[in-house]
Amino acid sequence: MAFSTGGSSSGPGSRYSTPTTLAEINVTPLVDVMLVLLIVFMISAPLMQQGVEINLPKAEAGALTEVPDQLVLTVNKGREVLINDKAIVKGTLRKRLEAIAAVKPNVEVFIRADAGVNYGFVAQVMAEVKQAKINHVGLVTVPGDDERI
Repeated sequence: MAFSTGGSSSGPGSRYSTPTTLAEINVTPLVDVMLVLLIVFMISAPLMQQGVEINLPKAEAGALTEVPDQLVLTVNKGREVLINDKAIVKGTLRKRLEAIAAVKPNVEVFIRADAGVNYGFVAQVMAEVKQAKINHVGLVTVPGDDERI
């Protein structure tokens, strides 16, 4: 902060001079810091995305607008089943789904299966979901070509 003397012509030692403060905030360092933070977050945000790499099949269907309680089962190329991107031990799928259905009776299950996985295995996963008394089951796809079957 800088001090300046009043407009007195008597000199600095005069009894009429009063020191006043000059109150200015220098915003240049603040703007510099904010720009650096913006650049850091712009670079690091895409790196924070994580998940399981799967190749979804393509289909034409409308997007879901509201899903209250949902559970995502992922089946990767190695026939490994994941619940909300967390791997489970083979043979424990139905037991886990029954426990989830007991807590959330209206849970909706979405199955994300790699396009290279055998249809029979995906049907077995769907059967496990149905045997766990979960009736709301859907398959996740990506928008595809306009080819009609």
